Amino acid sequence: MTDLSLKITAKSIPHSVWSADWLRTAEKQAADDLGLTLYELMQRAGAAAFNLARELYPQTRHWLIACGHGNNGGDGYVVARLAQAAGIRVTLLALESDKALPEEAATARDAWLNAAGVIHAADTVWPDDIDLVIDGVLGTGLNSVPREAAVQLIEQCNQYSAPVIALDIPSGLLAETGATPGAVIHASHTLTFIALKPGLLTGKARDVVGKLHFHALGLEEWLQGQTAPISRVDSAQLSGWLPPRKPTSHKGTNGRLVVIGGDYGTAGAIRMAGEAALRAGAGLVRVLTRIENVVPLLTARPELMVQELTAQTLDESLEWADVVVIGPGLGQQEWGKRALQKAENSQKPMLWDADALNLLAINPDKRQNRVITPHPGEAARLLNCTVSQIESDRLLSADRLVKRYGGIVVLKGAGTIVASQSGECAMIDVGNAGMGSGGMGDVLSGIIGALLAQKLTPYDAACAGCVAHGAAADMLAHRYGTRGMLASDLLTTLYPFVNPDLNSKEND
Repeated sequence: MTDLSLKITAKSIPHSVWSADWLRTAEKQAADDLGLTLYELMQRAGAAAFNLARELYPQTRHWLIACGHGNNGGDGYVVARLAQAAGIRVTLLALESDKALPEEAATARDAWLNAAGVIHAADTVWPDDIDLVIDGVLGTGLNSVPREAAVQLIEQCNQYSAPVIALDIPSGLLAETGATPGAVIHASHTLTFIALKPGLLTGKARDVVGKLHFHALGLEEWLQGQTAPISRVDSAQLSGWLPPRKPTSHKGTNGRLVVIGGDYGTAGAIRMAGEAALRAGAGLVRVLTRIENVVPLLTARPELMVQELTAQTLDESLEWADVVVIGPGLGQQEWGKRALQKAENSQKPMLWDADALNLLAINPDKRQNRVITPHPGEAARLLNCTVSQIESDRLLSADRLVKRYGGIVVLKGAGTIVASQSGECAMIDVGNAGMGSGGMGDVLSGIIGALLAQKLTPYDAACAGCVAHGAAADMLAHRYGTRGMLASDLLTTLYPFVNPDLNSKEND
């Protein structure tokens, strides 16, 4: 039996992510394999939520528990019974339905009533002294706008001043996509059960999940025998991608990178991409740009090798480089188009960003030696759809981009997704709102390009680059907040993330 009083912390969050649809079927199979009933799993979920609530808010004395007409509501009934038994005053509101409750939820409801619990209508006036709200209104089965009765209850929860703990997922958040098509609970904390669902990590999740907690309900070993379709990646995995360098390594073995771009007025983009590549460990970085940018870039960062972009320097650089990054500040005029037309014939690993993606949308092609890094607006142009369509299902959008353009796709945004044509998929669980400023994508391009030059596979370079980029921004946000963060601030904050062995040395 799992110890449900075990302290649940963010550190316990797994790195495997599972489809909510798959989990609903797998949950029964796992219970059968372990000789459990689904009601026993519901009791474990309720107990885990009750213990977390007591741990987080030990002084609370009056809980409001909002229960829907499904198994998420069943979890709420279990929490209510345990809270009442512990001497906590409970007000329980429940949605009505013409349909019968699922068997497990009905059993939990009866247990609450048998314990002298009272069920109030969902539109009951709330007492004034509620100091904690438990959200069990809607679960992971929701795939559309919540119905009106649920909307009213969700809005009431959000309007009240007490903190909210969501059971499994905030009501109104879609578990598969992270979309919020209608009203949604804004939770202070979310405790998810058995496994992580994609919608907790991407889309609008960060606006509504609060702090994410996890409990496997005793199914850990069973899940370890399954193959997760999606990985959650964070800074804990950097050491696996970026081991310490050999003492005999030198600039030649650390990779040669050419960065192409910087049309009139956009020298900053190419400078940040080039310097980011250096900061991420590329041995040699050559920048091809407008002649007007050469002296300013050399003055600002003399370690860069900066040349005017001409047909000759481009040919020479494509021959010289191990990896090509093109797009930052490239523009969409004839100057940039000619450079892209020549660079695209290279068989070396490449990264395309910014205007290279806008030009790609005009003349689509598919290739396997390329990483593309679109933000939602660029992704919409690449797929000839709207930004809202991209954001409504980011996993599907990344999959569509891979199928159309090949290689590796990095769909940027809150909950960045990295996908490969071979079926690998990762959700990047770092980063913050401070990254919503100009130049962040240029820095990311340089980082990923540098890791490609250091012989990481394109998929690993994309994952590791996104993690290092976001983790550096998280360090800055922790120190200074999210407003006013500049892309160039990340350049000197990358060290501990591209050298993860430093952290292990500090802990020795």
